[in-house]
Amino acid sequence: MTVPNTTPPGRPAPPTTTPPGRPAPAARSRHDVPAPTGQPASEGLQALARGLAVLRALAGAPGPMTLAQVAQGAGLNRAVARRVLLTLAEAGYVLGRGRDFSLRPRVLELGEAYRSALRLPDLAVGAMRRLSAETGHSISLAVLDGADIVYVERVPGSRIIDTVLPVGTRLPALSTAMGRVLLAGLDPAELDAHLGSLPPGTGPVDGRALRAQLDEVRDVGHCRVDDELERGHIALAAPVQVTDGRVVAAVNLPLTVAALPGGHVRTRHAEAVTACARAVSAAVARHQLRRPGPFG
Repeated sequence: MTVPNTTPPGRPAPPTTTPPGRPAPAARSRHDVPAPTGQPASEGLQALARGLAVLRALAGAPGPMTLAQVAQGAGLNRAVARRVLLTLAEAGYVLGRGRDFSLRPRVLELGEAYRSALRLPDLAVGAMRRLSAETGHSISLAVLDGADIVYVERVPGSRIIDTVLPVGTRLPALSTAMGRVLLAGLDPAELDAHLGSLPPGTGPVDGRALRAQLDEVRDVGHCRVDDELERGHIALAAPVQVTDGRVVAAVNLPLTVAALPGGHVRTRHAEAVTACARAVSAAVARHQLRRPGPFG
């Protein structure tokens, strides 16, 4: 299925409210973790949310950030951001040099803990390597996390010019082939909840048209999105399923018009990424036979 990418890049920060007695934040960031509806966050939970917001702000920056930049990126006022930075520095996660702050290598422990617990990358990497060897392109594996997909494994390709998106990259699910494959795997109630939770600024979403597109993705077993990351970039993705039929991940084969004979995607490309996803699904099924229980 071919779907034009119409989702506008970037999303403005959602509005916030300030509990009585607390200083108003400079701006609300998508990195903030809201309290459950109708329940004020406890001081401990709020402090944790602020710490995570600061880490995410630093992780998303191309270089060191000043206190003002961290505060703006995390949606906090400067006094709160300073206290959080000092705490994270004492814990070994942030380095402060003069006016600049950056992450320290210790933060890798947090991401690696998730990857170590996630069984999918180890189960998928063999089939991904075979597809990369066959096509010369880098192959990626992603899971759905809220409104985004998150890359959890990547096998680099042999081509000099290739799309490079490292593990941990987040992209909007609606505008990516892998994201639409993952959305197509949701049941109607889950999809309704997902669409209802999209942050402001995602862009107009025609629910009926989107459902028709996702139905087609589900029927054909893969998704194609033209101009996904940039003009001339084509993404093909297929679903990874567990034994109960749930879609838990998606495999991606990126192509470029310039590298394709005649600029056309061949049927074999879709067949190749679908075969890779099925091979990963089979590896997951074998794992589940050895270790019965919930997966993903």
